[in-house]
Amino acid sequence: MTEASGNVSALVEKIAKWIVDAPDEVYVDHLDGDVIELEVAEADVGKIIGRQGRNVRALRTLLSAAGVRTRKRYTLDVID
Repeated sequence: MTEASGNVSALVEKIAKWIVDAPDEVYVDHLDGDVIELEVAEADVGKIIGRQGRNVRALRTLLSAAGVRTRKRYTLDVID
């Protein structure tokens, strides 16, 4: 994992921990192909997704902006 992708994973983890009620159950994994998996407690999945998907859309927008700098296209997957 490169330094830039580590920063992106840390960014997603920090923001997710701010949103959820159980921040100790937030896990972020950076997979090959620039896929970032976000796993939270079952009760917090709705908070990560948000109303009409606004929270997860905002997270994906931040990943897109971070990817411009490293010329990568990140994908965020929320694991149920």
